[in-house]
Amino acid sequence: MSEYVLELKGITKIFPGVKALNQVRFQLRPGEVHALMGENGAGKSTFIKVITGVHRPEEGEIFLEGRKVEFKGPRDAQAAGIAAVYQHPTSYPDLTVTENIFMNHEIKKRGMIQWKEMNREAQKYLDQLDADFKSTAEMGTLSVAQQQMVEIAKAVSTHAKIVILDEPTAALTANESEKLYRIVDKLKDEGVSIIFISHRFEDMYRLATRVTVFRDSQYIGTYEVDKITNADLIRQMVGREISDLYPKPEVKFGKELFRIERFTRTGYFKDVSISVKAGEIVGLTGLVGAGRTEVMEAVCGITGFDEGRVFLEGKEMRIKNPTDAGAAGIILLPEDRQKTGLIMSWGLGRNVTLPILDKFIHKGLIDEKEERSLAKQLLEDVDTKAVTVFDPASSLSGGNQQKVVVAKALAQDNMKVVIMDEPTKGVDVGAKAEIYQIMGELAQKGYAIIMISSEMPEIIGMCDRVYVMCSGRVTGELPRAELAQEKILEYAMEKSAGKEATA
Repeated sequence: MSEYVLELKGITKIFPGVKALNQVRFQLRPGEVHALMGENGAGKSTFIKVITGVHRPEEGEIFLEGRKVEFKGPRDAQAAGIAAVYQHPTSYPDLTVTENIFMNHEIKKRGMIQWKEMNREAQKYLDQLDADFKSTAEMGTLSVAQQQMVEIAKAVSTHAKIVILDEPTAALTANESEKLYRIVDKLKDEGVSIIFISHRFEDMYRLATRVTVFRDSQYIGTYEVDKITNADLIRQMVGREISDLYPKPEVKFGKELFRIERFTRTGYFKDVSISVKAGEIVGLTGLVGAGRTEVMEAVCGITGFDEGRVFLEGKEMRIKNPTDAGAAGIILLPEDRQKTGLIMSWGLGRNVTLPILDKFIHKGLIDEKEERSLAKQLLEDVDTKAVTVFDPASSLSGGNQQKVVVAKALAQDNMKVVIMDEPTKGVDVGAKAEIYQIMGELAQKGYAIIMISSEMPEIIGMCDRVYVMCSGRVTGELPRAELAQEKILEYAMEKSAGKEATA
């Protein structure tokens, strides 16, 4: 019997003009959690789709338990015991959990779907995963973490021997991630082999025994997790040294540029006051659900607020909608760049120039040459890796999509305040360093920057000052010299909120 439950040799996949995979290989042992890491664009997504039968490779061989197989489509891979749980759950929000779990493999007798039996079976799988919701719940009512649990239950329901988890912790809180870790441990104990794709080192160290690295569509190497250092792993992933992951420049701050006072929205946040100086990077952190994003959405007129005042350069502003905020020079780079930051089917150039399209209209016609020229320059300024300005946003990696969002902000030449909501979410380590570099350059040019982030290392590494929120209130303000993970967590916990509320 083969040592490996899954083995790929010399896999090459070519799309028009692009070699997405070039002679890559991979080996997965029975009951192993094997991490797969690499920058965005390294070939990981294409690799998953080869394993799951979505793509057929031009070259190479796939072996299951030593037996060569060829998948003509996803059903073949599923029948062979392979299932994938993707970063963005591919669920049907208007259907129940049961319907999502048994989609395309319903339990039938004499041509009739057995709903009671399916609900019981679905609940059994949920109970095995310690789920806190019922199989009859509507999918759209669940959190992202709960939806991922349903996707894992779906994989279990197909009796999968190999489960691929694609960035499963990207949108999860620390507590939700820990729950996912326990689920992965349970699957491993039951003999399931797992390919765990992540940009987060803590995921790898917590779960995996081995890690394979892809770079530029090629196989770089496979390493024992307990025998490779962070620095060596980063070097293998990006092909270069990143000696300073947080390139924080020394900036002499200007006058106060932006301030909000006693911002309140019933049920969301209360008495939030924040200020930022020109050239200053101010962090806004706390546990997910603390109200950070809600405050900034209210500032930008996306939602409303009940009380509070906004000041820009010392003058009180009346912001009723996002157009007012943009006209004032307050720009929000949203957390979900795919849904609210970009139009994914549009070309990069038009995405960048969309907020200022009227500048290119002369005598009722758009000067497309002038528009493309500016878009090209702005995309180059942030080092976006793309072939042309006509490439759709959907064709780029997460890191490059984020750069397009930044270029879009830079197109607005009245910009004064940049609010960046989880700017490195789902972004690989190389792209993170580049985004931090851009952030530092914006600070040097005198912009006021607010970074909303759940990632402690980037908050500590990049911020001059940090506000911590919990349960809709600011519970602490820390200067750079006092930034420490323990201190931030103390303010972020409910206990701190209770002290603040009774103060």
